[in-house]
Amino acid sequence: GPQHPSTHGVLRLVLRMDGETAREIIPVLGYVHRGMEKKAEFIGYRQQVHLTDRLDYLCALMNNWAISNAVEKAMKTELTPRIETIRTIIAELQRIQSHLLWWGVFGMDLGAFTPFLYGFRDREKITAIFEESIGARLTMNYIQPGGLMYDVHPDFAAGIKSFLKYFKPILSEYDELFTGNIIV
Repeated sequence: GPQHPSTHGVLRLVLRMDGETAREIIPVLGYVHRGMEKKAEFIGYRQQVHLTDRLDYLCALMNNWAISNAVEKAMKTELTPRIETIRTIIAELQRIQSHLLWWGVFGMDLGAFTPFLYGFRDREKITAIFEESIGARLTMNYIQPGGLMYDVHPDFAAGIKSFLKYFKPILSEYDELFTGNIIV
């Protein structure tokens, strides 16, 4: 799958050697072997959902959604617009979280530590929304075949509106901090 090449377990380097000199390095991406496929042969679909959010911690909800969607299509299950809307909102929030982490770590890799701190600061605001509604911060196991594990917290919409009001002006700060930076 499309994984970052430096995460654990996803990169194989095939070396063509001439004595002790590496003449060619062939990267082979896509190795994420946790035995999920074999486990799936013996457990039910609902039991598989929690395994999918461990495939990529930065898009756990989207992985839950993918397997749930496959099961729903196979069973010809139709969902309410409300469930589809909640799934879309939380997936988009997690996508923003992922981008904040990427942005911060990319800055740190280039020698700028401040983007890392800012990215995590703002990522934490989304994590708090998830924790309040889903009860978890990383491997959430929230999207299930047929719907959601349970309904969102009553303050879910207010929390998102508050985050968006806070976050929109921050984007120009991010741009000023990073885009014109000589390191970049």
